[in-house]
Order: sequence, then structure tokens, then C-alpha cells
Amino acid sequence: MREVEVRLIRAGHCLHPQRATIRDGSLRPAIFPALSILIVHPQEGPILFDTGYDPAFFAATRPFPERFYRWLTPATLPPGADVASQLRRFGFDPGDVRHLVLSHFHADHIAGTHAFPNAAIHCARAGLDAACSSGRVKALLGGVLLALLPADIAARARFFEDAPRVALPGALQPFAEGADILGDGSLLAVELPGHCPGHWGMVVADSLHGEHFLVADAAWSSDAIRRNMPPPRLTSSLLGNAGRVEQTLAKLHALWQRNPAIRLTPAHCPERAAEAEA
Repeated sequence: MREVEVRLIRAGHCLHPQRATIRDGSLRPAIFPALSILIVHPQEGPILFDTGYDPAFFAATRPFPERFYRWLTPATLPPGADVASQLRRFGFDPGDVRHLVLSHFHADHIAGTHAFPNAAIHCARAGLDAACSSGRVKALLGGVLLALLPADIAARARFFEDAPRVALPGALQPFAEGADILGDGSLLAVELPGHCPGHWGMVVADSLHGEHFLVADAAWSSDAIRRNMPPPRLTSSLLGNAGRVEQTLAKLHALWQRNPAIRLTPAHCPERAAEAEA
């Protein structure tokens, strides 16, 4: 795999009962940070994996029925904490981003998409089709805010399903195959089914940590992977497929057991968020 630099960016957070994301969690509200991943490619420059929260999220959840999303998962985004603003501390401008990779289409992963108009949008066809074929209410029930989809997304979309398939490094077993997004072995998208239609993660060769598996919402924390502790079936069934959620988490747990040094990054992991802030 071609080596890249990886930086974690915390772009806001939401509050929700911990029990909704892990079966033995507390019923009290917990903080769920929203992580975006900045990947610096030697030729392609800055690339983003997901975008976290953005002021666009608050605009999209102002009307009804979308306001229920904001009430269910109250979000906080300090001034200047959106990804587009934070890129500048790494020496980049939002216009420099030529590739944006979306793990799936839930609002806390795509809210900042509008800020990167020059970027090709790499995503799952299944995820985009599911989002675009839904009305406002159905989309909302699935965690999607249609107002956050760029008007030109159909022209900018590059689908994981169409990318060449390649074998993953042996260190990633039992995951065997990825989609080579850029065709140079630097970004390998890996399907992680269950959480919602078209949910994928990505493997990169991190210059600091070696193989780095960005697992998006296949788990809400590193702790859940280590203990193979899935969300309640009700949560998984409302958003996607509970059986597949549990199968995918079991594979991540098996990967961690085989290779405890592997770098696994869930999108809402408090451990990884602490690293981002440090």
C-alpha cells in the first residue's frame, strides 16, 4: 500500500444515551465526538474521510420534521470547529480538497460536504441510491438529512462498487478485499455492512501507525470492538440490519484479537477524539 499521512479532526459532538450504542452502556446521556479524518496524499494533497458536524447541520434541522433529529441527538459545534475551518491549521484551504470519501450518508458524517465544491465524492452507490430514493420523513427516520446532499452529487460521485478490487494486507484478516479508490493502493474502501445501506470503511497505510482501518460506525467505540459488544438490536434494526451489524463487529473483534496492535478508528470513539484534541 502507498503510504499517506493521517490526522484526526474532531468536528463537534452530540449527546445520546450510551445504552443506545452499546448493550451494557449507561442510560445517561454520553458525549459522542464526530471525527473527520484528514489524509495527506503525496500527489493528490488533502483528502477527507467524512466531515463530522458543520453549521449546515443546524440549518438543515431548523424546520420540521428535521428538527426532531436535533432534539434526539443534541449537537454542539464550537465556533471554528467545523472541518473546513480546521483545515487551515494544517496549511490547507477547503478548495485544495480534491477527494472526499463518505463512509455513509448519516448527517453527522456528511454535514460539511458543501464546503468542498472541488472534490470528487467517493461513496457507495447503494448508500446514495437509498438516500436519494427516500422522501424527507423516510430519510429522516434513517438518519439522513436530504438538505445536506449537494445538488451536483450525481455528477461528482465516484462509487466504491466500481473501483478495482484488490487483496488487503494479511494483517487485516479476516477482511480480505478492498476497493482501490484512487487506483494507486493508497485508499482501500472496505464494505462494513449492517449499520445502514452502503456503509463502508477504509484502510490506509498510515505513516505513523502502519495499517489504519477507519471503521466509521461499524462500532461507536474502540471498547465495543475489544469486547465485541454490539448496540441493542432495536438501535441496529431502526437504522439498518441488526444481524449484519453483529457479524461485522465480530469480524472487527476477530481482527483485533489476531492483531491487537492494529489501528482501528471508529468515527465516534472517545479515545480517538482525545488523541485528536491532544
